[in-house]
Amino acid sequence: MPDTHVLTEDATSKFIDANGVRVHYHDAGSGEPLVLIHGGGPGAGGWSNYSRNLQPLSKHFRVICPDLPGFGRSDMKPVGSAMPGWYAEVMADFLRALGLEKAHFIGNSLGGMVTLKLALEHPEMVDKMVLMGTGGSLPVFSTFPTEGIKTLLFFYDGEGPSLKRLKGFINQFVYDPSQLTDELLEQRMKVALDPRIVENPPMRPNPKVPLDELWRDARLTKLPHETLMIWGREDRVMPLDMAFPLLKQIPRARLFVMPQCGHWAQWEHAEEFNRIATDFFTH
Repeated sequence: MPDTHVLTEDATSKFIDANGVRVHYHDAGSGEPLVLIHGGGPGAGGWSNYSRNLQPLSKHFRVICPDLPGFGRSDMKPVGSAMPGWYAEVMADFLRALGLEKAHFIGNSLGGMVTLKLALEHPEMVDKMVLMGTGGSLPVFSTFPTEGIKTLLFFYDGEGPSLKRLKGFINQFVYDPSQLTDELLEQRMKVALDPRIVENPPMRPNPKVPLDELWRDARLTKLPHETLMIWGREDRVMPLDMAFPLLKQIPRARLFVMPQCGHWAQWEHAEEFNRIATDFFTH
């Protein structure tokens, strides 16, 4: 008989202390652990980024989907903490708190950068990894930062957060904006207006703490991990040519390009994404 059980946000919701940082996460399924790390857009969180992936992937893995600190229901990210280094250490502590020595990872955008940093600093904790429209690189040809990145970094500045600004940003995530629902926008706006986040936006640039340029890290050429980079051909946030410096350096990296697809491949082409990711992790 087909499985008719539907995972819900509330039923999968849990909290854990990761070396003094309270992390909210979703936990579903059984088998090899697979950690899904979300991107850094306004209103982002584990559930909103991976709502179309959690249930299908949980049929094959124990899927663990945290809210990074500063997002969702987790603790806040300290002002002046290193990016993405601080997040990578929190994720290492998160795995230890769960009693896990190693896990597969999927990282979208900011989440890809955090995954890559974790693999560099704690290679023994990462099994296979999918980096999707990942940060941590620079485009070879395209102008950067893109308008999408500028919106992400300065969403809380100037006129401040608004549904209009959020919709303009989310529209840049996908190839076909008609897929975006009012429910999705309202959900992300509610999270984005959390007073804690408004006061301390996790993605606001700090000139005293420059972003770690992972593409310059010589250790990339020694990474042992099987790595699948998934990119939307029409990604307007992290352009496709950002994949090339990483593809050139990571020894076991391969690149899969989705046509008619923007930055949010796991959402816009969820069925294909789930199939490709499952195949990659199980073979």
